[in-house]
Amino acid sequence: MKHLARTALVAASLTMPIGGSALAQDSISISSDWGNVTAVLADNESARALADMLPLTIEMDDHLRQEKTGNLPSALPAVSRQREFSAGTLGLWSSGDFVIYYRDGRVPSPGIVILGQVQGDVSIFDRPGRVTVKIDSMK
Repeated sequence: MKHLARTALVAASLTMPIGGSALAQDSISISSDWGNVTAVLADNESARALADMLPLTIEMDDHLRQEKTGNLPSALPAVSRQREFSAGTLGLWSSGDFVIYYRDGRVPSPGIVILGQVQGDVSIFDRPGRVTVKIDSMK
């Protein structure tokens, strides 16, 4: 019984950083010449709109040695924002500015929309320069 309770607690804590139930969320793949990772999308309107755009290819630039940023083909709907992020957070700065954070940090107001969380080694993006990423659904 203790093992079952601990397993439930661990499962709940893993879904809390991106909100909602893991059962209702989609997984995506993010691939580049630098490596591949998977991510779980957040349970919000912006993440669902991103999923509807897939597959995507985005040119991303390094910004502040903490993130890769690139432009989406169209704006995503606005939802609540937060200022803190962790390594692996997928975010939306402006309505069409997609971000992959590879370090922990904090952004100024109004904050970022959380789109999801990388489940793999996001340090593959921790290098200077431009990278092309391909994002696709894992359905």
